[in-house]
Amino acid sequence: MSLDVCKLFATPACVAIGAFPAAVLASEDAPGPSLFTGDLGNIIWSLVTFGVVLLVLGKFAWKPILAALRKREEFIRESLAAAKRERQEAEARLREYSDKIAAAKAEASAIVEEGRRDADVLRAKLEADAKREAAAILERAKRDLTIAKNTAIKELYTVSSRLAVDLASRVIGKELKAEDHARLIADSIEELTGAGAK
Repeated sequence: MSLDVCKLFATPACVAIGAFPAAVLASEDAPGPSLFTGDLGNIIWSLVTFGVVLLVLGKFAWKPILAALRKREEFIRESLAAAKRERQEAEARLREYSDKIAAAKAEASAIVEEGRRDADVLRAKLEADAKREAAAILERAKRDLTIAKNTAIKELYTVSSRLAVDLASRVIGKELKAEDHARLIADSIEELTGAGAK
């Protein structure tokens, strides 16, 4: 069969033959049948074989292959959806943890601030207590000093009056009566009080 017959029928095999260079087709004197010789029987059997292969593949191979591809596609789709869900959950968890960390920081700051305020209040209270106690100690000391001073003055008056009475009795040479004695003591106390006030 020549190239002109192929052009006439325009079968796929002939189109394929027409795509090859003329040098390949020129080898007609080669022994044995060739795919490129354009034999009509070869073309028909090739088409029948192609159809049978196509039918067998369609019946037995393509359905499982398509089912596997669909299953893989569904698995990929589910994996992507699960990954998206997990990412959203992770982002929500991250936001939740961030909120918890911010709340913990705020709570810690509040606790520190409250501790600082409590320390200031305690320091002020301790200072006030110390000032009150110091004032009380100072007041007690003043009171004790006044009492000691008054006691010393009374003792001094008593001793002075006895000395004065003893001295007066020696000078006068006689014993004084109790009234004279009391009068002399009172006079001496008045003189000493006047001298102490000056």
